[in-house]
Amino acid sequence: MSERVHLVSLGCPKNRVDSEVMIGKLRGADCVLVDSPEEADVIVVNTCSFIKPATDESIDTVLEMAGYKEDGRCEKLIVTGCMVQRFGVALEDELPEVDHFLGTGEYHRIDEVLRSRDATAPKTHIDVPMYIHDEFSPRVNSWKGHSAWLKISEGCNHRCAFCIIPTLRGKMRSRTIPSLVAEAERLAGEGVRELNLVSQDSTAFGRDFSDGTDLGGLLRALAGVEGIQWIRLHYAYPIGLPDSLLSAINDEPKVCRYLDMPLQHASGPMLKAMRRGVTRQGQERILDRVRLAVPGIAIRTTFIVGFPGETEADFAELLDFVKVQQFERVGVFTYFQEEGTDAAKLPDQVPDDVKNERQRILMQAQADVSRARMDALVGQTLDVLIDGASDDHDWVTVGRLETQAPDVDGVVYLEMPPEDIRPGQIRRVRIDRASDYDLVGTVVD
Repeated sequence: MSERVHLVSLGCPKNRVDSEVMIGKLRGADCVLVDSPEEADVIVVNTCSFIKPATDESIDTVLEMAGYKEDGRCEKLIVTGCMVQRFGVALEDELPEVDHFLGTGEYHRIDEVLRSRDATAPKTHIDVPMYIHDEFSPRVNSWKGHSAWLKISEGCNHRCAFCIIPTLRGKMRSRTIPSLVAEAERLAGEGVRELNLVSQDSTAFGRDFSDGTDLGGLLRALAGVEGIQWIRLHYAYPIGLPDSLLSAINDEPKVCRYLDMPLQHASGPMLKAMRRGVTRQGQERILDRVRLAVPGIAIRTTFIVGFPGETEADFAELLDFVKVQQFERVGVFTYFQEEGTDAAKLPDQVPDDVKNERQRILMQAQADVSRARMDALVGQTLDVLIDGASDDHDWVTVGRLETQAPDVDGVVYLEMPPEDIRPGQIRRVRIDRASDYDLVGTVVD
């Protein structure tokens, strides 16, 4: 009888892709995936450990799933991902309920570990992360049937003071363009219409090959895949954006005029302390270059408030930067003192109440910017990718503009949608109303 497996995936879309590879491996091992842990013989938790709240959530989830070994039919609990890579064999004592631990470079061994009956085999499998899946990996898209994440590279060579990703994911390593095109073709054959390209540092894609491979070439190659209609780029480091990338965004109709480019701060002292390798003026030149090369592009960015040593003057400069730049999308995170990062050792740690207040102020400033941008869309007729029925509102269908990425940006609510509307369609929609981040419209095609 096939073993019944329940998998819990935590953290970012990049982690979700790893989970999807594990699902493919498990199905190849004749396992049956089940939606409820109560029904599972085996439970897998793919963890996140980027910041403390993610680690806390991972531990809580593992302990919750361990309860099914006592009260349910579950016989084996496997924990994978960033938390394992970060804390290693120490987790064996902290979480004795777990049968196997797999690091970020070992998750492809999930079927091997599951089938092993060797009582003397190591409980924890961790090494320097080197693995990255390819087009032959039996990945199963667990996202929306018409939308998928496409991981283009793994790891990061930057050493930002606040970030532990290089420790968790290893050095930057790219996939080849033929490999990515082959996976995109397979996804398109399964009904995927939207690709969201992700990695830890998308800007650096192809540099490790030293043969001219870069993001622009990748985008143009993916644009040639039949069936794919939208391609969106995430997590582009601001320094070193290739001209070929900007020209591909501007020239290729399938490439969304959208760029997710985390900037993290605007104050010179903060950027230097974060080791970002750029000044405010440098960031302004980068933004001017992007907007000149791709008129109308939507730029999404993220900032950290409360980094050690951040003064009121530093925060005021960041607030001014956001108001001046008028970004289409902004996310704001409070700094967490992460063990294992250089920033954790810095003096002048900022109190939590100050961090939270600065986050509130910055998000309110961005809400004002966003509302003005949303209001300007009222009356326009735009292409909307249909995602399906709303989880929050009965009788309402939800879609997104090309400038709205899944999960992190706003949506378009469609009132009284036509009977022939289906997820994955791109429909013409008249925008009727706006809020700070979302839109309401009517299908008019």
